[in-house]
Amino acid sequence: MEIEFGWFISQVAANPVLLVTVLLTLGVIFVNGWTDAPNAIATCVGTRAMAPQPAVLMAAVFNFLGVFVMTLINSTVAMTIKNMVNFNGNTYEATLALCAALFAIIIWAVAAWYFGIPTSESHALIAGLSGAAIALHNGFGGINGHEWVKVLYGLVLSTFLGFVTGFVFTKLVTLICRKMDRRKTTGFFHSAQICGGAAMAFMHGAQDGQKFMGVLILGVFLANGSDTTGAVVLPLWMMLLCSVVMAVGTSIGGYKIIKAVGMDMVKLEAYQGFSADIAAAFCLLLSSLYGIPVSTTHTKTTAVMGVGATKRLSAVNFAVVKDMVLTWILTFPGCGLIGYLMVKLFAAVL
Repeated sequence: MEIEFGWFISQVAANPVLLVTVLLTLGVIFVNGWTDAPNAIATCVGTRAMAPQPAVLMAAVFNFLGVFVMTLINSTVAMTIKNMVNFNGNTYEATLALCAALFAIIIWAVAAWYFGIPTSESHALIAGLSGAAIALHNGFGGINGHEWVKVLYGLVLSTFLGFVTGFVFTKLVTLICRKMDRRKTTGFFHSAQICGGAAMAFMHGAQDGQKFMGVLILGVFLANGSDTTGAVVLPLWMMLLCSVVMAVGTSIGGYKIIKAVGMDMVKLEAYQGFSADIAAAFCLLLSSLYGIPVSTTHTKTTAVMGVGATKRLSAVNFAVVKDMVLTWILTFPGCGLIGYLMVKLFAAVL
């Protein structure tokens, strides 16, 4: 089944609940571009391989290509989130929970952005949905523990692999280029970083772009009384819409995150920025091919930490790292609580 644009617009116009769901989803995609997508281009901007505006345009193009190409190969990531909680076919409760979770993401991500801290909207969504499910079921009966284990695997995988591959790739690049003229290799790596940033933006679209398109499609089905998306083909117009909204978010508010990841956390040289991008993109590619939803934020930032650790641990600004890690840890209880409170409010009002 393919969702046609005309049919989608008619559904939104006729259903106020769907209109709210769509607006909240687009708001989350915008915030994702504001707080998460800048990770992809942080290092190539931080090392001055690209100016911010061309980097944002490049990120928009490759985010779209990431969604488009990886959807053709494996769309599992797009359909993962709906399995986190179980509402036993009650589409009213599921819609309330989805709206509460989306609201939680926006509040949490904007607060983190204010302090220049990158967040994982994927984990915020999962936490918000789970908090809403607990509120509606008055307990943990609506939580699918098996799917939660997958998320925890993805969290550990993105953190561990990001750091290790960042460290290893940098060591390999250093080994390969050890006898080369530094002046020549610096020019090469400035150009290569543009390719690395494009690869990261591509993989961000493959992961986060797919996830939130899946949320958008789920909202359409829930509003029509169905709790399953079935064999849905992700439409081209929706890929374009998500990519444009995400790019606008990055262009408006992304520089704080670019500064935190690409400049403040570790002072990177061109070859190190290239190594961080390629390492993180490699980890995300593996995760996407196997249908594992992981955090692009965690993967990229830990890859940068791994790169910094090749020089010495003191090269990593652990004050910035501490703020990031604390925010990541607090995402689950924080967004879970917001989701819990918002679904109680929605249930009382609607």
